[in-house]
Amino acid sequence: MPENQELPDLPEATSVPKRRTRLSAVWIIPIIAALLGGWIAVQKLLSEGPTIEISFASADGLEAGKTTVKYNGVDVGRIESLKVSADRQRILASVQMAPEAGEWLVDDTSFWVVRPRIAGGSITGLGTLLSGSYIGMAIGKGSERVRSFTALEVPPVVAANTPGRFFQLEAGNLGSLDYGTPIFFRRIQVGQVASYRLEEDGRALTVRIFVKAPYDRFVKPETRFWQASGLDFSLNADGLNVQTESLASLLIGGVAFDTPTENAEADPAPADTRFELFGDQASAMKAPERRSVHYVLYFDESVRGLSAGAPVTLLGLPIGEVVSVRLEAGSRKDLKMRARVRVATFPQRFLDVLVDPQDVTGGKEITPAMRRDLLDRLVARGLRAQLQTGNLLTGQLYVALAYVPNEARANIDWKADPAVFPVAKSGLTDIEAKLTNILTKLDRLPIDAIGNDLKQSLATLAETLKDVDTLVKRWGGELTPELTSTLVEARRTLAAAERSFDSAGKVVAPDSVLMAEMRGMLSEIKRAAQSMRVLTDYLERHPEALIRGKSEELQ
Repeated sequence: MPENQELPDLPEATSVPKRRTRLSAVWIIPIIAALLGGWIAVQKLLSEGPTIEISFASADGLEAGKTTVKYNGVDVGRIESLKVSADRQRILASVQMAPEAGEWLVDDTSFWVVRPRIAGGSITGLGTLLSGSYIGMAIGKGSERVRSFTALEVPPVVAANTPGRFFQLEAGNLGSLDYGTPIFFRRIQVGQVASYRLEEDGRALTVRIFVKAPYDRFVKPETRFWQASGLDFSLNADGLNVQTESLASLLIGGVAFDTPTENAEADPAPADTRFELFGDQASAMKAPERRSVHYVLYFDESVRGLSAGAPVTLLGLPIGEVVSVRLEAGSRKDLKMRARVRVATFPQRFLDVLVDPQDVTGGKEITPAMRRDLLDRLVARGLRAQLQTGNLLTGQLYVALAYVPNEARANIDWKADPAVFPVAKSGLTDIEAKLTNILTKLDRLPIDAIGNDLKQSLATLAETLKDVDTLVKRWGGELTPELTSTLVEARRTLAAAERSFDSAGKVVAPDSVLMAEMRGMLSEIKRAAQSMRVLTDYLERHPEALIRGKSEELQ
């Protein structure tokens, strides 16, 4: 082939793509099953809601897989499992909640076990006797969502959606109060005791109460609260007064409140305002004293029956009260014991009992200098502090400021802190001292010796008169009329003296009727005093005996 001869065109190689094979029908069913399973899993997760953990003190009444969580009677969860905590002090319950409950699980949401319970005069949870215990739930108002909770030991007595306000009361002791104890306003039940706790220092308790609307608007900043438990009775000049809020408060106790008339128009107190809880209505409604002046009284007599809170009166009108009653020893050498009574007087009360305070104040406010000058003048005129009996039945004493006649001059010791006010012995103590002094002097009289001497003198005089008569007759002389008259008068005088002596001897003799009656009278007085002391001690321990009588065990 010649070199310049062209070769014919040859076909070029091209790539041919591989033809794809169609999906086999065998894979359709597994794919559908996988999609369906995923959809079911997602739906299950969405339908179950969140899982939370609740800590309980005990698993009593709880059962995994059966115990439910209810909100207002509707099931919103169920316990899945129960286990003991790592420290073996609590029981941890894993609870599966409903989806709609997810937004309710905030930091102040509370849970508790609902079981039959008696509190505050009401019985709750009776339905659980047949259906079994369940977990109650109260939705909180917080914003922080949590998944771990600690169950309440006692269920709340107030539902979360109940209109009203909470307040706090400071009490010295719990008394008969408990969860659910009723709150009264003008004898209408308007709330309940929600909870209580002991302060860290152990000196007081804080009682949290709830007052329902619309009664919560009657709680003012100056409202007074007091314990209305049982019977409140008082014995005064009007007789025996007995008060109680209701039959429920008589059986289970209660708390009552009211506002003084001068503060009734004030705005309602804000929620969680703190008030003092008084022991009775009289103490609660007593006007608070802004200023008080303290004095110390020293008594050398018994102060049995005098206690803190006893009134201090000025001519019978109250102007203060006893703060404390204690004993004070003298120096280390003599150790003379005496009662030290501290009293608080209120100057405003003194002005309130005056018809015209201008006579004392001159239209000006009483200054300490004016008060000292006034008291010094009153003491100079005989004003003293005395112990007086306020109640013969119970033997309670009080301090009375009154004028004592013929009392030795005394002054107020203003250098002491508090100032020492002069005192005088009470009337009963003075009478007892005088009677004791008289009896002591009578006992010291030598009655037997005086009687024997008088008998001997009379006998000697009788013998002398007989000798004179014998001598006159022996001399054969006649008695002159004057001598006869003298002898007759002498015999009469002697006979009268003998009769008087016999009568006096019989009267004052140790075995005489008068002495026996005096001994009997003194014995009766002693027994009566002992009986009164026994009665007073018994009534102090059992004051309810005034109404119910003496119990059969003590009779």
